[in-house]
Amino acid sequence: MKKILVLNGPNLNLLGTREPAQYGHETLADVERMCKEAGHKLGVAVECRQSNHEGQLIDWIHEAGQEIAAGKMIGVVMNPGAYTHTSIALHDAVKGANVTLIELHISNVHAREEFRHHSYISPAARGIIVGLGVKGYPLAIEALVGLSG
Repeated sequence: MKKILVLNGPNLNLLGTREPAQYGHETLADVERMCKEAGHKLGVAVECRQSNHEGQLIDWIHEAGQEIAAGKMIGVVMNPGAYTHTSIALHDAVKGANVTLIELHISNVHAREEFRHHSYISPAARGIIVGLGVKGYPLAIEALVGLSG
């Protein structure tokens, strides 16, 4: 069974308690459960990981690139958190590892502070889901499965 990797970046471990008006009341565990259920319905395994450390996320993207090349993985759903707006290194990792990636944001970053309007990840992403709350995660998984044919 092929798999999809769901990566969550900094501070997403605080879901459910961090700014619930902005991010909702669902926890990261709720999101991970939702992702695994979506994968099960679509016939793919879903592995979820979260890190507050940029280098760890980069290492996981490199691993994903190897698994995609080996035909074991379809792609990656990533909510890079604040690294969206700061990390050229994550952009380079996605491009360099040739990863099919859906960028995801729980909130509508374009309706927030101006510094959140620019993404370094978007040019390297296959698609972007923004502002649909945690319901965007299963949609991103469905999109990756659809793109894989």
